[in-house]
Amino acid sequence: MDLTNQFLIAMPNLTDPNFYRTVTFLCAHNNEGAMGIVINRPLSLSLGEILGHMEIPLGDSQVHTMPVCQGGPVQKERGFVIHRPPGSWDAVLPVGDHVAVATSRDILAAIARGEGPDEVVVALGYAGWGAGQLERELAENAWLSVPASADILFQAPFEKRWEMAVQMLGVDLSRLSGEAGHA
Repeated sequence: MDLTNQFLIAMPNLTDPNFYRTVTFLCAHNNEGAMGIVINRPLSLSLGEILGHMEIPLGDSQVHTMPVCQGGPVQKERGFVIHRPPGSWDAVLPVGDHVAVATSRDILAAIARGEGPDEVVVALGYAGWGAGQLERELAENAWLSVPASADILFQAPFEKRWEMAVQMLGVDLSRLSGEAGHA
């Protein structure tokens, strides 16, 4: 089961404060583990502030106020840019055919100049799972998965992303139990 390019939707019973009511975009999933970025937790930090700290000149005034997400509890100081179209940046991981994740300075400099990808989500930190850990959490009903939606990923207001991802499942989560079902 490869869940790359899927959303992980935190079930209501997942009370870990790092993941309560989150939508996580899975960038990689294989036998060694999984890596994802939470896409619905904006920080009180703008991209302009980050670029200033990195001494990257800001040429596009709209970039100054772009929100930055808390991507997860691992390496909270490391930046990730989910973007489309994928492009050819110095450090980029393709995720599906039309989306990629970059971690290099060159994409941030291009965004600052107004020459970056058409659509971006910038995050600090990521969520990581060791081998078999995500599969166990899925079996314990901590998460549900659904194919990633570019509309939710790039367009939806942050506060609506969890509800919109849940709607993609076609179920009413308020009626679901956190317990695994047994016949």
